[in-house]
Amino acid sequence: MPIIEHQQFIKAPVELCFDLARNVDIHTKTTAKTMEVAVDGVTEGLLEEGDTVTWEAIHFGIKQRLKAQVTLMEKPNKFVDIMVKGAFHSFVHTHQFMEESGGTIMIDEFQYKSPFGPIGVLADKLFLEKYMREFIISRAKALKKIAENVH
Repeated sequence: MPIIEHQQFIKAPVELCFDLARNVDIHTKTTAKTMEVAVDGVTEGLLEEGDTVTWEAIHFGIKQRLKAQVTLMEKPNKFVDIMVKGAFHSFVHTHQFMEESGGTIMIDEFQYKSPFGPIGVLADKLFLEKYMREFIISRAKALKKIAENVH
């Protein structure tokens, strides 16, 4: 099961970074490349513990839907969302925020299991893990840009 971890320093308060990361409207802005949009559940504003959101996006040229649920919320330092339904066998995405001198360290940990058994493992090695790492880094950089421009 691949685990992708990325740390991003943001020159903004921890509370702002936390709220931007769980904001559905901001999520769509930080994933414009895949044309992600919330189509069910919480479709705007801030996600809270227990909330679900269904995202529709284009990955690998294919329109896909993924339903996620926020299973843990420790404001303003951590929240966790898991896939309830979608293309992966499973995933857990942990978002952590640590106050640092002059800003916030945002840590994404994305643990996932591909579908299709051995074929999924091969897909991870060939392209999926790299694709997911780039997706998470791209979103983190876009969130940084928004947070630093708001602050």
